[in-house]
This record gives sequence, C-alpha cells and structure tokens, in this order.
Amino acid sequence: MSALPGIALADWRAQGRGFSFNGQAIRYWTAGEGEPLLLIHGFPTASWDWHYLWQPLAQRYQVIACDMLGFGYSAKPRGHAYNLLEQADLQQALLAHLGIDGPVHVLAHDYGDSVAQELIARHHSGGIRLASCVFLNGGLFPETHYPVLTQKLLLGPLGPLLGRLFSRRTLAKNFRTVFGPKTPPSEVELDAFWALIAHNDGPKVMHLLIRYILDRRANRERWVAAMQATDVPLRVIDGALDPISGAHMVERYRELIESPDTVLLPAIGHYPQTEAPAEVLDHYLQFRDRLEAKTCSDVLC
Repeated sequence: MSALPGIALADWRAQGRGFSFNGQAIRYWTAGEGEPLLLIHGFPTASWDWHYLWQPLAQRYQVIACDMLGFGYSAKPRGHAYNLLEQADLQQALLAHLGIDGPVHVLAHDYGDSVAQELIARHHSGGIRLASCVFLNGGLFPETHYPVLTQKLLLGPLGPLLGRLFSRRTLAKNFRTVFGPKTPPSEVELDAFWALIAHNDGPKVMHLLIRYILDRRANRERWVAAMQATDVPLRVIDGALDPISGAHMVERYRELIESPDTVLLPAIGHYPQTEAPAEVLDHYLQFRDRLEAKTCSDVLC
C-alpha cells in the first residue's frame, strides 16, 4: 500500500517511553532533532497511526507523539470523564516533560484535530506557542462531521454494551467503509489497530471516549473563532472520499477560513497517513518548506 516502509507494531511499542499525567501512565515516543513537531492521533486508534511518517519526519524534525489517555498503550481508566480539554493538557504536559517550551509545530488527525484546535485557542491566550498546524481528516466543524453508525450508537444509552461487544470484526467493517476503496487497510494493519484498541480493555471505555463529539459542539464557536483569527499558519490535507470528514468538510473550511490552504487527495479516505503516507509527507514538507522560505525572507537570511 505504501512506498514508505513503516514500523511494525512490536518495534513501535518497544521504542515507547513512559511518564505520569495526573497519576495515569502515558506512553510516548520521540525521535530526531530540530524544530519540535507534535503528532496527535485520532479515535479509536493511537500514535502508531503515524508509523509510516515517523522516520521520514524524524530526519528533519524532533517528532513527538503520545497515546492519549484512553488510547493505545496508555492508561484507560474506567469511569473517567474523558474530554478534549484534558487531552490538550496532556499534550502540554508531555512537552513540559521533554523540556520543550515552544514554538511547536502540530500535525493532527481526526480526534487529534479537535485537540489541536484547543491548542490554537490556547496559543491566542498565551498558554502555548504554536509555529504551525496541519490537519488531516477530522471534524473541525460539528455541522460537517458525519459519524458512522457505530459512533452514534456508542454515544447513546446502549453505548456501554456496544463498547463491550466491539471486536476486530466490527473494526474491520467500520474501517472498510471509511478508507478509500482502493486503499483499504491490510489484515496486518487491522490486527495492529485492533491490538491497540483492545489493550487494557479499551473497548470498555469507548463509550466514554466518544463523548468528544459533545465536546466539539460545546467548543465549536471558540475553536472556529480562534482559527479565523489565528496567526498560526494552517493547512488541511484531506482524503476526499472520507464519508465522515472528507470533501464536504473541506468545502466548509474554505467557506469559514480566510485564504484557506487546503489539499484534497481525491482517491483517499479517512486515514490519509496510512492510505497515502508518501503523498501526505510530500504535501506536509511542501508546507514546511514554504514556511521556512517565508521566515528566511522576513529576516533577510
């Protein structure tokens, strides 16, 4: 599927490190040197989502990623009130743990887009310094986020039961509807995605994690206002065929954001970083090269 080699899940897991966030064990990864680049994963998977891009990006930047609370190899406490603002707190705690005080570049996907939106809002209030932000397929606007049936059911009264019944088979069925028809996940990838979800009884907290959909609605005006006013350079790289946050989301982005910088991948679905990682890498590096050229021009270097 990919022209980039990627990292096997077992090797990825072995490279992880740990720190404590509010008394919870968090797994994180870092590699490379240079400007810090924070990678923020989506729902329901984990930071292994970035494994195709990890080494190529680490050749140029200090790449940083963690499995957020409730995801992957991090703690998944039962009965916890998971929310996007706490996940933004976690990202800042990870940067502090690594001694990084900014400015930080961000590359986010799906659920991670919402965490990144909160970081943009915090940038405006002086809570963090961001250098740029690139979004991959995610629900930047609740009005253009079309969740799949499983997500809707997880949010309802049967959510706890549905989470417990969630299986690799369910995952495969859902992923095959959101990936591009020519770029479906392989069986090896599905095994890895499922292993990350299943670790630490993850399905039993899925109905709690899914409440991010409500967080998005509650914070919509603040986040969109921050994106409209921000001086942080933004780009969207989006798989157009994604039924959740595809071309329709990009159309709305172009309506709401002045001078929008958007890239549509016409044959790709919801997971462009695994469906078309070489394309994503190319478009990301073009964005960064342009930023560096502008910065150099501004300071006459």
